[in-house]
Amino acid sequence: MRGPDPRVVLGLHRSRHERRLLTGALDLGVTALDTSTNYLGFRSHQVLARTAFDLLPKFTVSTKVGYFPGPDGTEHSLDPLRLTSAVEEAAKDLRREPDLVFLHNPERSLREALQPSKDLLAGACAALNDATEKGLCAAWGVASWDPSPLLSLVDGTLPRPSVLMVRAGLLVGARTLGAADTLIGAWGLDDGEVWGMSPFGGSTGASVWDRIDPRLFLHDCGRLSRVQAAFRTAFHLPRVDSIAVGTDEPTHLGELVGALAGQVEERAVQEYRRLLRDRSRDQSA
Repeated sequence: MRGPDPRVVLGLHRSRHERRLLTGALDLGVTALDTSTNYLGFRSHQVLARTAFDLLPKFTVSTKVGYFPGPDGTEHSLDPLRLTSAVEEAAKDLRREPDLVFLHNPERSLREALQPSKDLLAGACAALNDATEKGLCAAWGVASWDPSPLLSLVDGTLPRPSVLMVRAGLLVGARTLGAADTLIGAWGLDDGEVWGMSPFGGSTGASVWDRIDPRLFLHDCGRLSRVQAAFRTAFHLPRVDSIAVGTDEPTHLGELVGALAGQVEERAVQEYRRLLRDRSRDQSA
């Protein structure tokens, strides 16, 4: 069965939140924004509302909660009361309820937890589920940079998120890809309920993109640039419907939107994943 069409989500991590970027995104047909309470020095929501309040109704807006200002800069918490307050504050600062609120990197607190980790995760998920039922946001999800610590905790007793966001792309290791697949299966999520992030591992200017040619993963390998091919392939590593990607340049965003027309060679992706798994086993032996 054919999955949903691939979709670009404009991520505002490290973004300057300029109005021209948002208008450029709309011109390209990009109508999804992803931000977080802690982006732009914990000012992302306020700046968005101030600089582009009239544009926000044209977007679906997702944000994340879990990081808070602390005495030493930033701290992480899965405390249900703090998470609920953060969702309430996000709606107030954006001057609209978010369409989706992610629990941001829950593994950060789970690694440091003194109480049973499953209880901690369950309480945080329940807080976001309750916030959704109260109308503070339209849906909730989990965004995890490293999903491995979640694997032993997720079962049928936990609330089920609407969306899971994980790292995607050619620079994601075998362990993280495997963990993402396991978590997707544990929550029973389909392609349309899984998002990717960080498809370039931080930068399209990294030297790795000069050393490898991701066009090998495409049927029409000569039509797109290496960066475009890497982005298009990321939708299959793991299989996701949407990818949040950060940029301050509408031109770059346009290149990524253009990459969606590429057709990925599924057999090449599967062979790549097999090689990754073999290499990972060799290294751990």
